Amino acid sequence: MSCSALGRRLVACLLNISEARRRDLVETVARSAITDTHGKKREGITVLNIFNDVDYNRSVITIVASIDLIREAVLSACERACSLIDMNVHEGIHPCMGAVDLVPLYPLGEEVGLEDCGKLAQALATALTERVTGTSVFLFGWADSPQRRGLAKRRKEIGWFKKVLDMSTIQPDVGPQPTRKYGVTGVGASPYVMNCNVTIDTQDLAVGRIVASAIRESSPSGIPGVQVMALPHAGAVEIACNVESFQGGPPSLSYGEEKWPSFTIGGQNFCHAPASLITARVAELARHHGVAIKGTALVGFTPRECQRLAEGGALSNGIGEFWKELQRVHM
Repeated sequence: MSCSALGRRLVACLLNISEARRRDLVETVARSAITDTHGKKREGITVLNIFNDVDYNRSVITIVASIDLIREAVLSACERACSLIDMNVHEGIHPCMGAVDLVPLYPLGEEVGLEDCGKLAQALATALTERVTGTSVFLFGWADSPQRRGLAKRRKEIGWFKKVLDMSTIQPDVGPQPTRKYGVTGVGASPYVMNCNVTIDTQDLAVGRIVASAIRESSPSGIPGVQVMALPHAGAVEIACNVESFQGGPPSLSYGEEKWPSFTIGGQNFCHAPASLITARVAELARHHGVAIKGTALVGFTPRECQRLAEGGALSNGIGEFWKELQRVHM
């Protein structure tokens, strides 16, 4: 398949696993996506990035491949993570309920739609529960047919934000009643979700929650597409944002001179709030409480960056462990 043909069928999975403090373990999971059980390299698969957060004890592994190849890569990584991570002994500030906590699929190529990714996510959820006995899944987005409930709503329904420990209260969509060892995994499909975390220079979590509430999409003054938590982090407070892409153009409301990045899925236009806008709003709100910001971190890439690096850098050059090249070719 030519590079241009491959690019039209690309899908990204930002695999979230509940481990960051054992980096060798995390890299073992990542390598499972790009090598088969015999250690042979899988062609057409790349891990673009590994983001580790030790305080959260959570890692995000960015896997990209064509929709025809990504299922086995993601499944292999999930299997390895389940074999190495025991939620009975997990510790971390960030909410989580699964050894493999989240498996979101995002269409990148013009020939891949949300419905395609939704069907793939459903098949992946079933395969995971069959391959790893005892794993359980809740579905979200285009995999949650016909309701298409969003990730935040599904998480709230199962108690994810409260880190519910009583697994008997959870009714999974696929698989048996969740166990403490594996927990429950969210599997779904949606337009690309970017993670943007802004750290404010305070240990007062109440201030962080005020800021988070003000920028949350559901707030009257909130930023469209932004779901947010305030969490203690490295002696400060992090405003941790999921930045969801939504169909259409930027909102008509005034958000300064910021340009909202856009992209297409199946011929439809989507856009998302820029990280610079989120940072500016957090800085403004924190300043009202006499607090400055310390910095902003993006977990992975924007949708356009993800597609560009995968198609034009990693896959065209056959680089599976692209995360090792990242500092040289990115930023």
